[in-house]
Amino acid sequence: MLNKRLRKTLSSVLSPHDLRKVYSSFDIVGDIAIIRLPKASSVNTQTIAGAIMRAHRKVKTVLLQASPVAGDLRLRSMIYVTGEKKTNTIHREFCCLFAVDVAKCYFSPRLSYERMRIAKLTKPGETVVNMFAGVGCFSIIMAKYSNTAKVFSIDVNPVAIKFMKENIRLNRVYDKVNPLCGDSKEIVNSRLQQVADRVLMPLPEKALNYLPCAVSTLKNSGGWIHYYGFEHAAKTESPTDKAKLKVAEALDALDANFETPFVRVVRSTGPNWYQIVADVHII
Repeated sequence: MLNKRLRKTLSSVLSPHDLRKVYSSFDIVGDIAIIRLPKASSVNTQTIAGAIMRAHRKVKTVLLQASPVAGDLRLRSMIYVTGEKKTNTIHREFCCLFAVDVAKCYFSPRLSYERMRIAKLTKPGETVVNMFAGVGCFSIIMAKYSNTAKVFSIDVNPVAIKFMKENIRLNRVYDKVNPLCGDSKEIVNSRLQQVADRVLMPLPEKALNYLPCAVSTLKNSGGWIHYYGFEHAAKTESPTDKAKLKVAEALDALDANFETPFVRVVRSTGPNWYQIVADVHII
């Protein structure tokens, strides 16, 4: 949320009308701030950028997000606003370091709670398949905090894999995180059948279609799938109930034995739209 210090700074340079136009959230990745504005906004981006840099002294660069996250590589268009002209940075999270190019790789600091939550659920010695790993944040935090035996860390973006390899080096998890470049469905089908105790699916746009693949990478004894999806829910509807039903229908079609003991809203992504996570136990 727009913190009180920043809101106070902006209120001194923007009219109440313009202040309402500014989204009440922005991302800070390392020393880069990424801001969003409504379409056709008359708010001066330089004014907002200056206020952010005064309120957050560690920010060295401000970028404007000019498009939604889209495409197979989950990228968003960035426009330079002020500060150092760069898109590369190093983000710190839970004593781990993550090198990333925010214009060429998907990265969300808003998933930090989820990354640690999953790490705490993971048992020592487990083999994990991360089907949509990005620059390796989930994988590396799991390797550092849960003593996994191996994390197969897959992403289709070769630039993200390059940064993942650098992050493996930065965090000294060479022996635990195995970076694999390619479509996770193809890699699982050809190389990773029945190897995993736990599967991560942190790509809401594709998780439902890839769910059969996730089931197939689990060991015969079963295991856990962490499914992330988007749900639309009116005021009278529950996004978690809708997500649970959608996952259940997909798994019923596979004749899978399962239970879904935990579902939660990760965050709101727009009016009546939510990102959810379902922890599914395949028995």
